[in-house]
Amino acid sequence: MASSETVFLTGFPGFIGSRLLRRLAKEPLNFVLLVQPPLLEAARADLREIASETGRQPQDFVILPGDITQPNLGLDARDLEHARSVTTIIFHLAAIYDLGVQRELALNVNLQGTRNVNEFAVTVPRLEHYHYVSTCYVAGKRKGRILETDLQHAAGFRNHYEETKYLAEIEVDRLKSKLPITIHRPAVVVGDSKTGETAKYDGIYYLIHYLLRWPRFLSRWNIGNDVVKLNLVPVDFVVEALAALTRDERVVGKTLQLADPDPLTTAEIFDAVSERLTGSASLLKIPASVVQFSLMLPPSPFLTGLPHRGVPYFFLKQTYDTSQSTALLGSCGIRCPPFRSYVKNVVAFAAAHPKI
Repeated sequence: MASSETVFLTGFPGFIGSRLLRRLAKEPLNFVLLVQPPLLEAARADLREIASETGRQPQDFVILPGDITQPNLGLDARDLEHARSVTTIIFHLAAIYDLGVQRELALNVNLQGTRNVNEFAVTVPRLEHYHYVSTCYVAGKRKGRILETDLQHAAGFRNHYEETKYLAEIEVDRLKSKLPITIHRPAVVVGDSKTGETAKYDGIYYLIHYLLRWPRFLSRWNIGNDVVKLNLVPVDFVVEALAALTRDERVVGKTLQLADPDPLTTAEIFDAVSERLTGSASLLKIPASVVQFSLMLPPSPFLTGLPHRGVPYFFLKQTYDTSQSTALLGSCGIRCPPFRSYVKNVVAFAAAHPKI
C-alpha cells in the first residue's frame, strides 16, 4: 500500500495505541512507531497480528526503539533523521495513566515527554497534522460545565496525573500558532462497546467488581447520586474519532472533548450495572455524604475494592461541553454510544475476566 504520508505514533503497544494503529492501518498510510526497548517484543508480536489482519506489508511499519523522556526521544542520529524526513502526521498518546503516580515520574513522562515530542514536531519539515491526546481531567477541581475552549485555571488538582497532563496540554496549546495541532480530551475510557474488552480495571470497573462480589445483596443499596454525572466513553469510540479526524483540516487549531454529550448520573450508572447483573434496579439510595465519608474510611478499599484516590471521581460535579466534537464527528457519522447500550458487554467482560 504505497503512500507518501507517514504517521509517527507514540504510545504503542498500549491499549489505545494498538487499537488506533490497527484502525489506521486500513488507510493508505505508512507508520513509524516509537517503542520503549522493554516493550519491543510485545510491539513486534502485536504488529504481526495487525499486519496479518489488515493485509499490510512489514515494510509499511518501522519500529524505532526510543523513549519520550529522553532528548531526541532517545533515538540515535540515523533513526531521528529518518523519523523527521518521512513523518507527516504525529499522534502523541504515550503517558502515565495512573491516578496514584508519583509526581516526579508524572512530570518526567507526561510533561517532559510531551516537551520532547513537541521539540521533535517543530523539526519535522513535512508536518501536516499533530494530534495530542490529553484528558478531560485537565479541568482538575473546577466545577460546572467545562468548555472545549477552557484550559488554564487555578482550581487545583486531585492528583499528579491531572496536574501533569494539564501542564503538558498547556505546552502543546502554546504551539498552535506555529504548528497544525489538534488536542483531543477523552473522558473516562472504558472497554470496547461491542466486546467489552479492556486492558485495565479502574474507574467504573471498581463499581462493577464491587457489585460482582455479592450482586443480589449489594445492588439493593444504590451508592451513586442524582447530582454527579460520570462521563464514560468506550475505547472504540475514541479510536474511531481519532482515525476519522486524522487528516481533517477542519480540526486544526481546535481542542475537542471526546466525551458523552448526555452522560448518566452515578446513580443511573449504578442501576444500569445492577440491572445487568440482577435484572432489577436498586431499592434504596444512600445519601451521597454518607457514601463519600464511608469510602474514605481506612478499611474501605479492602471492603469495596475502590482505592481512596478513586473516590473523588464519583463525587465530581463537573461536566464537559462537546459542541465542537459532536458536530465534527457527526458529519463523519460518528457518535458516542450511550452507556446503557453497551453496559452488558462491559459487565460481561469484567465478569469473565476477574484479572487482566
